[in-house]
Amino acid sequence: MPAERPDLINHSWTSQWIGLPGDPTPSPENLWLMFRRVFSIRSRPDRVLARIAGDTKYWLYVDGELVVFEGGLKRGPRPGASWYDTVDLTACLGEGDHTLALLLWHFGKDGFSHVSSGKGALLCELTVDGSPVPVIDTPWKVLRHPAYGSTGSPHPNFRLPESNLRYDARVDPGAWTAPGFDDAHWPAAVHLGPAGIDPWGELVERPIPLWRRSDWTPYERLERQELPDGQVLHIGVLPHNAQVTPCLEVEGPAGEIIDIRTDNYLGGSEPNVRAEYITKDGFQRHESPGWMNGHAVHYRVPRNLSVRNLAFRESGYDSSIVGGFACDDEELNTLWQKASRTLTVNLRDNFFDCPDRERAQWWGDVVLQIPQGFYAMDRRFDALARKAIDDLFNWRQPDGTLSSPVPGNFTDELPQQMLASVGHYGLWTYYLHSGDRDALSSTAEAVQAYLSLWKVDERGILEHRPGGWAWSDWGDNQDMRILESAWYILACRASARIARVLGDEDKARAHQAQADRLTETCRREFWDGAGFRSIEHTERPYDDRAQALACLAGMVRPSQYPAIARALQEQAWSSPYMEKYVLEALLKMGYIDQALERMKQRYAEMIASPITTLWEGWALNTARFGGGTYNHAWSGGPLELLSRCIAGVGPTEPGWKRFSVRPALGHLRQVDVVVPTEPDPIRLGLRKDQVGLEMKLTVPAGREAVVSHQTTTSRVCVNDRPDRSLSPETERTSTLPSGVWTIREFS
Repeated sequence: MPAERPDLINHSWTSQWIGLPGDPTPSPENLWLMFRRVFSIRSRPDRVLARIAGDTKYWLYVDGELVVFEGGLKRGPRPGASWYDTVDLTACLGEGDHTLALLLWHFGKDGFSHVSSGKGALLCELTVDGSPVPVIDTPWKVLRHPAYGSTGSPHPNFRLPESNLRYDARVDPGAWTAPGFDDAHWPAAVHLGPAGIDPWGELVERPIPLWRRSDWTPYERLERQELPDGQVLHIGVLPHNAQVTPCLEVEGPAGEIIDIRTDNYLGGSEPNVRAEYITKDGFQRHESPGWMNGHAVHYRVPRNLSVRNLAFRESGYDSSIVGGFACDDEELNTLWQKASRTLTVNLRDNFFDCPDRERAQWWGDVVLQIPQGFYAMDRRFDALARKAIDDLFNWRQPDGTLSSPVPGNFTDELPQQMLASVGHYGLWTYYLHSGDRDALSSTAEAVQAYLSLWKVDERGILEHRPGGWAWSDWGDNQDMRILESAWYILACRASARIARVLGDEDKARAHQAQADRLTETCRREFWDGAGFRSIEHTERPYDDRAQALACLAGMVRPSQYPAIARALQEQAWSSPYMEKYVLEALLKMGYIDQALERMKQRYAEMIASPITTLWEGWALNTARFGGGTYNHAWSGGPLELLSRCIAGVGPTEPGWKRFSVRPALGHLRQVDVVVPTEPDPIRLGLRKDQVGLEMKLTVPAGREAVVSHQTTTSRVCVNDRPDRSLSPETERTSTLPSGVWTIREFS
């Protein structure tokens, strides 16, 4: 196992797990429990902390006020272990009498992102100024929530651990979270054992922030449709694709059923989550706590009910879009914005492939999402990226095999995704942007073990590794031999760089030598004079993915660039997952306008669509693209490419201590980019005219920029002064410390 992170591992608990008397083991699916505790704090505290663990989600109320909205994480920091939250309650709990109330939702089943403990229970420990609460109190009381239950079929598809939610307001327990509520008939919670006991296991502290959440928010607009069955469909239009919990206020008779789902209920071709509300008599107010996503919430309401208000609460991972990109091509601007929205709706407990059908952390997707986050989001994003890395390695198999999605009960290896994860676009990219050296040192042994599972044959060609699912991309015409070799070369080159960072030159040389040997073998075996093609692919067209990865892995010599560019102009087999690498190869080779034109052509339908997110495939809801969800963050590769390759801003030292500015505008004449480094961002404005190129660059304090000049003359001015360090014989760069700079290149 990788080195433990001491900041995440629990050391001591004085409280015990508690649960419902008579609850069977395993607990039933979709179990909702109400916990209450009344106590007094004897003197004014300086700091009050709560540590809370449970399978799976909880809502915490202090003196009747909601303090934590959907606490807890889907279970699985490592096999057999559970998460706990640390919540600061200092602002809520002063000297005097208090009531803690906690609503617990036990999923009770596994999914592609959750491993159930099988037992719904709570562990809650309160400390005041570092010591257990000095209290005059009553014990915890608990009751099964009478109003929550499951709907009839159809149920959510098997990938989701969440259930549909039915709430029967006729048996609503009343204001049970408020002080003074009469819980005399509630039984005392039973003790189930100390922290660390099975089935919950080791407790690991939540490494990411609690969710951000809005208040109840009006819809952008409400639409109303009369239905032939005596129902009225109320459609609440959202401002964008979002993670929301639907809210309602209605009045009318008891026993009527309101069906609640989004327009995206069948996103990815299979049922996702929905909710039902059964009315009580009179006026009532309700929020269904299980989040769903889409562009609109559909309420199917019986005609004899009066709808007083429909609203939503948006929630999600607590990181904001603070980066930006804008240019004089509105289609590219729209693409960047849709990519950032897609990324946002795919972040919560983990990185999602999609927020509807699966909510699963497939690592091929994560490799594409992490760099997007570094160019789009504030640095709270980084904690989720590190959690994803820890998840990947904490769930590896005893023989060193890596698998996904994780966390989950999965042992299937997707070999190409795993190579991408441990290589240049995975671990190395995370380190270069974050500066998190511990992520390299804690995973180095596991990466070495995984790479050692791959073998080469007597000719020096990488042997095919089928794994559990030898998947490389959706679609046809995949040249697997070249794709595997390229991913392996990229992983070896990254491992060489990582070994140097960690001070192990012997390993660095060994990894580099392995990459160099395989590169030469691939050049010899796969180049046919017009492109790269394996012997198994001889009678088939060139695979655009294979040409691209061959280029990015260093197989392609500069003299071969025109042939590769021609192949990428003629072939378009990749799904949006691999399209990012195709575009990056064109940019690397200097075919800027060809890359921009291909980007616009391939994404044209998504750019023009009213849908605010990017799709899994080039078409919607088709098995050809795995179901074809309309919000797949792997499709957002252009976000990173526009900021890093077109605007040309990228880190050259870990944590952006030093960064390069190397614009490649092609036909674009104006570009503005904001890169969300902290505490202050990097800002770059580019303007190209007949005279040359003007750059306005803000270098934050403590950072240094190296500006590469496109002009072949020595006519470069920095803040209106000629840069006399440049000459045709030297590397044409200007090194600039923190400050605001105007750089003018004259054609």
